[in-house]
Amino acid sequence: MATKVHMEALSPTMEEGRLVKWTKREGDAVKSGETLAEVETDKAVMELVARADGQLIKVVVPEGSTVPVGNVVAYIGKPGEKVDGGEPAPPAEKGAPSAVRGARETAPATPPPSTPSPIPAPPAAAPADATRVKASPLAKRIAKEAGVDLKLVEGSGPGGRVVKRDLERAPASTPAAPVPAPAAAVPLTAHRAPRTTPFEDVPLTQIRKTIAKRLAASLGPVPHFFLTIEADMERAADARNALNQQLGDDGKVSFNDIVIKAVALSLVRHRACNAWFQEDHIRYWNEVHIGMAVAVEDGLITPVIRNADMKSLTQIGAEARELAQRARNRRLKPDEYTGATFSVSNLGMFDIDEFTAVINPPEAGIVAVGSMAQKAVVVDGAVVPRRRMRLTMSCDHRVIDGATGAAFLKTLKQMLENPLAMLL
Repeated sequence: MATKVHMEALSPTMEEGRLVKWTKREGDAVKSGETLAEVETDKAVMELVARADGQLIKVVVPEGSTVPVGNVVAYIGKPGEKVDGGEPAPPAEKGAPSAVRGARETAPATPPPSTPSPIPAPPAAAPADATRVKASPLAKRIAKEAGVDLKLVEGSGPGGRVVKRDLERAPASTPAAPVPAPAAAVPLTAHRAPRTTPFEDVPLTQIRKTIAKRLAASLGPVPHFFLTIEADMERAADARNALNQQLGDDGKVSFNDIVIKAVALSLVRHRACNAWFQEDHIRYWNEVHIGMAVAVEDGLITPVIRNADMKSLTQIGAEARELAQRARNRRLKPDEYTGATFSVSNLGMFDIDEFTAVINPPEAGIVAVGSMAQKAVVVDGAVVPRRRMRLTMSCDHRVIDGATGAAFLKTLKQMLENPLAMLL
């Protein structure tokens, strides 16, 4: 009897998966443990492996389709063997295109929008055959508006998929080098081309579905309250410059690395903030694992720097850069984005002065980091410019009281204002 290949739960929170690419085709011989397909989960692109030896005799789900966990996506068996509810799959001819290849030609890599784009392309629009290039819906729309030939752009997404960042760094020789902002970012007062439809519907990606569920599970049930503090970053900036000069080409330390280290050490001193709410109990962690919010094309993901309190700034910096890159490429493993005990979200690079972040349950807190800017401050009776940075802590009031959160922020501020305090 043929063995069913099910859509497996490839991450702890996965409920459905999108089949990005079949790496085996109908008629191919497979062995147990070999990769059959690449699947987009709620957080990353992962491999679906064979659980039996034999031949891939039938593919049920074409590329680009989204199916719930547990559904059958293919069958493995002997050549010519019948499968449930179907005829035996014909053996693949040598050199002949398989059914999977045909599925690639008839089904796009991502579900298409249900209606055309509200902003029609200019006369010099992208060639029609560019739509056959694997690209995200956003990248296709930007390329269409800019008149960029997607065949000339090398994709860095899963399976060579062209994504927004690929268009942003496309060479000047591309028909239209400057990539305009997506239509949603165009001001209402801006001049627009005549519209043919009033709106555009774009199907949710797996990560956006998960973000929607997580936000609904956090901002509604979790009683948030917020505490904001401003830290003087002069000493931290001087220390960072000195460290980077000493490191040279061996690596660089960022302000975000310093914040992560300071947060981790502050949590060691304030264990009440390094906790999870667990319905009938509170789990206080003795280990410090910091979730680091990283923006990706389709949303947000938080890779985890484990035991951050025990790592040096250079170790944190190297690990943070590697995890961020893997997150943007959707190549994180489940244990690399789960298990954080506290999180840090930094929007300072976008000149955001101050913001509040949503707690990621079951964690009890998250620190939102704003931009560092020169401000007029009174020091010893004189007004002088100082580099200042605002930090806002979101607290789960079921776990953290106001005074507890305030004490944590006070320690965090002391460490940032006097980096030598991290050595104590």
